[in-house]
Formats: sequence, C-alpha cells, structure tokens
Amino acid sequence: MALLDKVSLPEDLKRLSRNDLPAFARELRSEIIRVCSLTGGHLASSLGAVELTVALHYLLDARRDRIVWDVGHQTYGHKILTGRRHLLDTIRKPGGLAGFTATSESEYDALTVGHASTSLAAALGMALARDARGDDYDIAAVIGDGALTGGMALAALNQIGHVKPRLLIVLNDNEMSISENVGALNHYMGHLQVQRWFQKAETRSKEALSGIWEPLADLGSRAKKAARRFFDPASANPFHAMGVRYVGPVDGHDVIELLYLLEHIRKLDGPTMLHIVTTKGKGYGIAEADPILWHGATGFDLDNPVQAGKSYQWSDAFGEAAIRLAEADDRIWVITPAMREGSGLVEYSQCHPERYIDVGIAEDVAVTVGAGLALRGEKPIVAIYSTFLQRGYDQVIHDVSMENLDVIFAIDRAGLVGGDGATHQGIYDMAFLRILPHFSVAMPRDVLELRSMLKKALLIGGPVAVRWPRGGTERAPDLPVDAWLDLEWGSWEVLKEGEDAYLLCIGPTVEYGLEAVQGNPRVGVVNARFVKPLDESLLLSLASRAKVLITAEDHAVAGGLGSAVAEVLQDAASPVRLIRLGVPNMTVPHGDVKAQHEDFGFGPRALRDRIEELGLGVAPTAQEADRATQPVH
Repeated sequence: MALLDKVSLPEDLKRLSRNDLPAFARELRSEIIRVCSLTGGHLASSLGAVELTVALHYLLDARRDRIVWDVGHQTYGHKILTGRRHLLDTIRKPGGLAGFTATSESEYDALTVGHASTSLAAALGMALARDARGDDYDIAAVIGDGALTGGMALAALNQIGHVKPRLLIVLNDNEMSISENVGALNHYMGHLQVQRWFQKAETRSKEALSGIWEPLADLGSRAKKAARRFFDPASANPFHAMGVRYVGPVDGHDVIELLYLLEHIRKLDGPTMLHIVTTKGKGYGIAEADPILWHGATGFDLDNPVQAGKSYQWSDAFGEAAIRLAEADDRIWVITPAMREGSGLVEYSQCHPERYIDVGIAEDVAVTVGAGLALRGEKPIVAIYSTFLQRGYDQVIHDVSMENLDVIFAIDRAGLVGGDGATHQGIYDMAFLRILPHFSVAMPRDVLELRSMLKKALLIGGPVAVRWPRGGTERAPDLPVDAWLDLEWGSWEVLKEGEDAYLLCIGPTVEYGLEAVQGNPRVGVVNARFVKPLDESLLLSLASRAKVLITAEDHAVAGGLGSAVAEVLQDAASPVRLIRLGVPNMTVPHGDVKAQHEDFGFGPRALRDRIEELGLGVAPTAQEADRATQPVH
C-alpha cells in the first residue's frame, strides 16, 4: 500500500516513521504532478514546497497551530494532507477547491490569500492575540524570497523584530516569484546561498559532536558562526539587525534535516527565521528547467508533458503596442511589479531593456517610480493587474492624481478572471479610479481601440487608465504607430440603432450586446468605451429618444459605468428608465467567466432574457405565432 494512501489528515502523517518521510514526499510530489496534468494549476511552486509541507504537518498540529502561507499558490500538498485529496481534481473549477488557501474552505487554512507579502503581518497579529490570551500554540509563516521584497512584508518584519513574539518564519528561497526575482535583497539571498560548505560542515560536525555530548554540538555551531563572521563580515545579515534570529540557509528538500531544525527552533523565545533553499518545480525535470512556464500550468499529458501554446492574448497585444510606442518615442518607459510574463512584456524587456523596470512585488513602488519619471518629463506606463493596482492606491491618489502627472496605467485582468478567484477579480478599478481628479478611464472593444487609446493617452497627458480583460482576443494588422486608429477621446460609438432602448456596453459586453439583440430593431447597442470622460452629449441624446437604457459591464455594478451614467442622467433630470447590470456587491468565487457573466445578468443569453422581460423583444411573425398555437405531436 502506498504511503500516501495511508494519509488523509495530518494525524495520519504523524503515524509514519521519520525514515518514511522522504519516500512519502516523493509520492506526494507525484500526486501533485498527476492532478495538475488533469486540471492545470500552480504546479512548479507546489512542487518546490513539498518537503517543507511534510515537515510542518509532521511536527505541528495544524488544527490548533497556525501555518500561514504567503500567496498560497504553493499549497497543493497542504490541501492533500488536510483532507482534500479527493477534491483536488476540482481545484480552480466552479464549485471546487480554491487555487489558494481560504479560511472558508478548511479549518487548516489559517489565512485567505492570493496576493503576496501578507503572511508576516497576519502571523504577527495572530501571535499577539495568542500571547494576550495566554495560549501556547505555534505560528509558522511561510514566505518566499520574492514576496519578502514587498514593502508590507519588510514593514511587518521590522515590527516583528521590535515586538519579538515567539514566531517561526520560514523563508522559502527559490530565487523566483513568478518571474525571476530582482533587487538588492535578492542579490543578498544569493550571497548567503553560495556558502554551502559552511552549512555542510555544520551539519557534519553537529552529527559527530552530538554523538559525544550535545553541548559540544552547540559549541561547534557557535565556532562556525564566529568563523563565518571572521572570513565574511558581510554575513552579519539584516535579519539579525532587525531583531530576528536567523538560521540557514539549509537544503529545503531534505525533509529529515528540516524536521530536525524545526523541532529545535519552534520553541525558542522571540522570532526565528529559517532560511531554506528550494528549487521551484523540484522533482519534475521540465518544471525545474522552466519554472516560469510551469508556474501556472494548463493540463498536460504525463507521457508527453508539454504546455500547449496559448492563443493570442490581450497582454500580447499590449506588449506589442508598447514596443511600437517606445520605438517612436524614447521618453516611454514600462514599469511592472514582477509581472513581466503575465503582462506580456518579455519581448519589450528585450527590445527596450534600458526603459524597462521591474520593481519586484512592490506595487506602490511601481506607481511612485512612474510619478518620479513623469515629474522629469518622461512618459511612464505602469503595467499592472487590476487587483494589484489596489495595493498601490494611496500612491495613485497622492503621487499621481493630485499632481496631474502623465502616467498611463495599463490595467490587465480587468473583470472576472476565472480560476484565480476572489482575490484576483478585477471588478473595482473603474470605481476607484474614475472618482479621482484628472483621471481618464477607458476600456477598448478590440486591439485597434487598445492601440489608439494608448497612443492618445500619451498625447493628451494626465493620468490615464486603459483596462482590458483576461484572456484571448483577435489579432490586428501590424501597422506603424502613425497609421493606428485615431479615436476622439471620450467618444462613444453607436454600433446599432434602436427604436425603443439601448444597451450601453463596455469591453467584453459589447459583443454580448450585439449577440443579444441580433435581428431586434427595437434595441440598439453602444460601445461606451470611455467611463471618464463620458460621452455626455451622446448619452443625453439617447436618453431623450429611448424608453430604457441598460448598462452592461464586467465590473462591480456599484461605482462603474452604470453609476457614472446614472449620475449624468440624475444631474440632467432625465426621465428615461435606467437599468444597471454588472457584478453584484459580493465576494465572487472562482468559476467559469462566461457562466458567471450569465449568472450576473449581463451575458448574451441573460441580456436577451432581460430584454424579453421588459417587453422589448421582437414580435413573432404571423407564421411563427400560428406555429406556436399548433399542438405538438
């Protein structure tokens, strides 16, 4: 019987002997690979954390103790060990397991996550609550070297070093976030890693000395540290300076060694950081060779494990447009917070490396670097996901909007996103951006409009947000910049006239609207591509001759296009009836995007049904009406 089949919960794992753990880890890794071959998902990061996951669950009581995973995309093994193995093939699917940890899903999930750099602050809060109530459970925060570059993580670490609660921090150092890590701290991690001979020497000497007398092992360890300080003064690391005890770096794939170290440091007073070195994609050769490609895998054939090529994406269209714009104007820069691949910037980073900046997982820094460039006459484009922009909102207000700076925000993953779920739903950015002074907010229908909006944004100046959804789109001809479509800024486009009503659509809902009213002369469709400025003259003209206006948007219904339209109609005292369709005020789980659009009332079928309910459908012909009254045989 396989070892993995004996384990459904952490208490089952504890019944295995320690000598069984390496073999168990191999079986767990194979199960993650098997499941991801069927479902896709976060493969490389989960493979890299297998031994750590086993060691933590073998040692801790995860029902009572708290294991706080940063981001949570490395937790497939954690889910398997905590009673969810039979559900793992539902991960990221509608109604199935979340792709990250979620407190609503399991008592073993200490924190609902999806964004980076939150674990240390949450773990500190938990430790303070524990100590205030006189409890003694353990708290372990697992954070990657990429997430540690985030300002929130460093600020929390500073406070942890000040308060000094009993807390275990595991620094999982694989030199990767999604893209390669960048920055001075990452270079320092590399500096620590190269000194493996010290680590091996310590391990060998500790084993030998422990067999004679345990205090000698401690003496040997202290001597080793003194030697390191003598030969390498730079090894006086910043974690010690911040008041955090530091141990490592050690091999993160040696489960026995990890267990030994965790046992000995878990009860030490104050905060302790265990620095482990791991390989993203460990144990699966192709994932080790290309951890970026296999970070978020699609399903694959185990016998022929290749990642199918993706269709042409909105992010590809943006990356190509950015290259062309930067060729035409040497003042253009592109800034990303560690999302080179996701934002379609691999080729741009190669074509214009001198005007490409990856600030790491530090969205606030990305925004303010853009502000600094703009203050000196440059033309920065901050390429960022909708939900990641939320993390730099203070800087958007304080450093860009208030100063009316020429910063373009290229916002990817706007709208519902599918498998990434609640933490990544890009359904708030129109609301929180359109209220800011000087801002323009636009969403293209297609690649031609995307190019035009980016080009025009550089000309009009001021802060501009251009947003687009996750997923594929149609290619457009590769034209020189001066031949790109010339849109009038703030203009809407009537795509189909209507006798009684108009659908005001934006982004993906434009095609939905056209499909919903095909063959129906009573309802028109408008491409409402600018949320700010609105095309008020066209809006009021439509309102004066229509009975009903219906807004449809893949965005929170509160604060988005519908709200902007309502404000204009209210100020003009327009009597036209307005119906606003969009995402309701709720936390939206992972699911199929098009199905969720239908559920929320703005997919093509839902729009057609709503039009029928309003009595705006197409009247049947006499022949159709006659057929409808005939008995069915």
